[in-house]
Amino acid sequence: MTFFPLFLFSFFSTRRTNTTMFCCLSLIYFLSLTSFTEAKISSKIGINYGQLGNNLPSFSKSIQLIQSLKATRVKLYNTDPHILNLLSKTKLQVSIMISNQEISLFSSNQTFVDEWVRTKILPFYPKTKIRFLLVGNEVLSYYSDQDKQTWVNIVPAMYRIKRSLNAYNVKKIKISTPLAMDVLESSFPPSNGTFRSDISQTVIKPLLSFLNRTKSFFFLDVYPYFPWSSNPTQIQLDYALLRRSNTTYTDPSSKLTYTNLLDQMLDSVSFAMEKLGYRNVRLVISETGWPSSGDFDQIGANIYNAATYNRNLVRKITSKPPIGTPARPGAVIPTFIFSLYNENQKGGPGTERNWGLLHPNGSRVYEVDLKGEQKESEYKKLPMATNNTPYRGKIWCVVAHDNVVNSTDLGNAVTYACGQGNGTCDAIQPGKNCYEPRSLMSHASYAFSSYWKQFKEKGATCYFNGLAVQTNKDPSHGSCKYPSVTI
Repeated sequence: MTFFPLFLFSFFSTRRTNTTMFCCLSLIYFLSLTSFTEAKISSKIGINYGQLGNNLPSFSKSIQLIQSLKATRVKLYNTDPHILNLLSKTKLQVSIMISNQEISLFSSNQTFVDEWVRTKILPFYPKTKIRFLLVGNEVLSYYSDQDKQTWVNIVPAMYRIKRSLNAYNVKKIKISTPLAMDVLESSFPPSNGTFRSDISQTVIKPLLSFLNRTKSFFFLDVYPYFPWSSNPTQIQLDYALLRRSNTTYTDPSSKLTYTNLLDQMLDSVSFAMEKLGYRNVRLVISETGWPSSGDFDQIGANIYNAATYNRNLVRKITSKPPIGTPARPGAVIPTFIFSLYNENQKGGPGTERNWGLLHPNGSRVYEVDLKGEQKESEYKKLPMATNNTPYRGKIWCVVAHDNVVNSTDLGNAVTYACGQGNGTCDAIQPGKNCYEPRSLMSHASYAFSSYWKQFKEKGATCYFNGLAVQTNKDPSHGSCKYPSVTI
């Protein structure tokens, strides 16, 4: 998942790369390309099964829970053989993924790819209904020089995988790669959707060619929460939550009228594809959802909004006949909700750990029928939202007392915070105002608050690998005044 404001437009740097390897592989591949027929695509809902938690149920229990949610698809972020074996006993359609770090090897070594397919796919397929093989995750959202080199390896890796699948007579597995909305340079109005200049010709166009010829899908991670939360005064909340309202937007160029933000975002990508000559490549929503909780400064992250968004999403996607989008009316858009669980080991802001439909103990965060059959009136009443307007006030960063704190981990975190300079921990030195009480917990809370105050504007979060949490209750005592962030 990639975070960025998306409503007006975003600009990214330009970089062109060599595509010789891709051209050679594409020529070899298409000389032996097997023709595909257009298969009927289901509009049923899938779910993303992430595993970044130290308190999650077993694989077998997790699969039972996925089925209890009435999901028909599951998307994995790996190729774990234990999970694939368990899934063979279900009717769930499965998407698997190779890591970003593996892409370069896949793109350069056919022998390796053949062996990988033989050992990772063939023992389970077709009993396990593997339908998609995804090459990396949001690869184009990373900007180190090494990551940029990986960009041009994505499509060659796909060709090698496809060649190997064909050699083993595996015909039903489609290949793609999930991308975030930041692949766009311009997204507003939707008709102005344009891919970033640094990837448009060198990566996206070859990718679209591959997807088009193999009748695969453009996998897109699309989160209306992010553009809305970045511009809550410009974008109506109901418009972002897919709620029926009087709020509409008419694109001045296409003259298409939009009733929700999700359609705007999807169509901006469709128009961008059309500009490159690939208007018919189909879309899959590989991730979408809404956080049910977050930090004090994260507007709109609550159970009411999360349940509302996902329920409305399910109704839209599973509608019969299909609704599609204004630019693609009637199109079926396979969709995976993010995510199965709240995952406590995900870093970043508080929302990152609160996208799940389920708590780690397997109970539901809120009710949602993924088949889209349950009426809104049949659901239990949701708790009212209390943070749909920006928080105003002071916030401190303290030790998360509800966690079982490992003193070694906590000590290392304090060492890190205090080691950043700027007098971060001067007040907890002997003889200073916050030295007493002489406890690791007390000193850690001061160090966390001081560090966060100084470095929040540079991207620092109040997390410390799960050891810290935000609070609006002042932990100061006597002459010891804890630094705070004012929102």
